[in-house]
Amino acid sequence: MPDASRSRYLPQQALLLLVAVLFPVCLYVVFAVAPTEQKMGVVQRIFYFHVPSALSAFLGVTLCAAASAIYLWKRDRRFDLVAHASAELAVLFCTIVLVTGPIWARPVWGVWWTGEARLTSTLVLWLIFAGYLVLRGSAENADQAARWGAIVAVVGFLDLPIIYKSVEWWRGLHPKVLKASGGQGLDPTMEKTLLLCTLTFFLLFGYLLMERCRLGRLQDEVEALVHAARRTGAAAGRRSP
Repeated sequence: MPDASRSRYLPQQALLLLVAVLFPVCLYVVFAVAPTEQKMGVVQRIFYFHVPSALSAFLGVTLCAAASAIYLWKRDRRFDLVAHASAELAVLFCTIVLVTGPIWARPVWGVWWTGEARLTSTLVLWLIFAGYLVLRGSAENADQAARWGAIVAVVGFLDLPIIYKSVEWWRGLHPKVLKASGGQGLDPTMEKTLLLCTLTFFLLFGYLLMERCRLGRLQDEVEALVHAARRTGAAAGRRSP
């Protein structure tokens, strides 16, 4: 790989290395340092993966909606690449949320799934952005996929405040733990553990976003070469006797 190309990927390589170091640290802190919550017991430790996954999913939705809005304004392919990558990551992390949530809820609520407001509105968010990906895949061309996807992303973003306020509006079962959500706050060690895990998940999000955008650019280059080869072949066919 040329030196110029190698230097372009140094930030991604640095992020990947940092994430690879931080994840084992997170596991150690979660299971060996953070105290066990008295009411919920050991199952509460899934909180340190559930909440950062939710925040990462919300970050993906926000980036997707913002990049989509800018794309609709400027019609710049670069913003569509960011939007598409962010949507994929939003679905990925939201899936983790929907898997870890019931695992946490089963011992505490006594059921795997209930119509609890925050659970349901999070499922709606997952369905919207999973539909975003399906819609893009069924579009006739890249421009149509970008336009349709952008509209869905901007509309889907409106579900975020509903998720955030759902516990207050419908008195959901989700516990209010963080002070930002109106809760009493966490034990200092638990709070630091959550911050460490959230930082690690955000760094992972950043690495995956950069890598997915890079793959998107490579895919565009390959498609451009294919189209150019087809045009060249068609032109040669017309010239031949």
